[in-house]
Parts: sequence; structure tokens; C-alpha cells
Amino acid sequence: MTSRQPESLSLDRFATPIGTALLVTDSAGILCALDWEDYAARLGRLLRRTFGAIELREGAAPDSVRQPLAGYFAGDLAGLNAIATRTGGTPFQCAVWSALRTIEPGRTISYGALAARIGAPAAVRAVGLANGANPIGIVVPCHRVIGADGSLTGYGGGLHRKRWLLDHESGSAISHRNSAPV
Repeated sequence: MTSRQPESLSLDRFATPIGTALLVTDSAGILCALDWEDYAARLGRLLRRTFGAIELREGAAPDSVRQPLAGYFAGDLAGLNAIATRTGGTPFQCAVWSALRTIEPGRTISYGALAARIGAPAAVRAVGLANGANPIGIVVPCHRVIGADGSLTGYGGGLHRKRWLLDHESGSAISHRNSAPV
């Protein structure tokens, strides 16, 4: 029986207006994870769940990841679409994460509407769990999912970041607590 070698991934730090983001890329320079420095333990769990044994080493993320992220924080919200991602996950999770990438910047959607969008209207809780297991925040925009009543609900990077991201995308400083779900 042959043992599988740990996957080698690179870890980079990226300064943003809402904290230091941790960028994890594979050997091809594809983004595998984006999380926050203050949530590094969760990042490690998500990486092990997705890739099994890993070897995480310091290394710069390629410009194909860093430049669109810098552009996003500077106001080019559509630039994130250019970032190639590798999420792993179950087929259901991948369907949720793929649907998340279709939500336009500045828009929000409820968990129920997202479940309906992927053809599983009764799977609201499962959609919520998949959303929470998203390893690539911002680029796979789980922050755009809100409660059915329009309230901000959990975000792995903290509600203060979710609020900031939604405000940034809408171009306003108004809280999105009262924005209507799509």
C-alpha cells in the first residue's frame, strides 16, 4: 500500500482594510482558501477537511490572485471573477459555492432563495452549512447571503467584516441590516 504525499500549498498574507487575509494557493497558483489571520485555526481545519494531509509553507500568491483582490478593495468589484479557485467539497457544497459566485456584488440573497436557485428549496439548512464551510471567502461571496428577514447572519470572518463587505459593494455606509433578500 502506498501512502499519499501531503499536498504542498503556499500561504501568503494580504493586507486589507478589514484585516490581514490569509491566501492559500496550490502549486499551479490557484486559490484554495482565503480566510482571516484571526481565524487561522479554522482555516487549518477547512484545509485538512478539503485536502487531507497538507504541507503549508510560506510563499507569495501569484499576481493573478493578488491583483484582482487589490482591485476589489479599491472598488473593482467584478475583478474577483478572474480568480481561479479550487474549493474541493462535496457535489452539494460545490453547487452552493458555484451559485454564490453568480450573486452580483452589491446584491444579497437569502438562504432559502439560494437553496431554490440550486434546485433544492427544502435544503435551506444544508445550504447554510455549505455556506459556512466555504473555504474561499470574498471570492466565493458567502457574505452576500443573509437571513430571510433581511438580517445579517453568521459570517466566518465576523459580522463586522460581512457588514463592511456589503457596504463596500453597495458603495454606501448604510447598514445592510434592512436590505431585502433576493
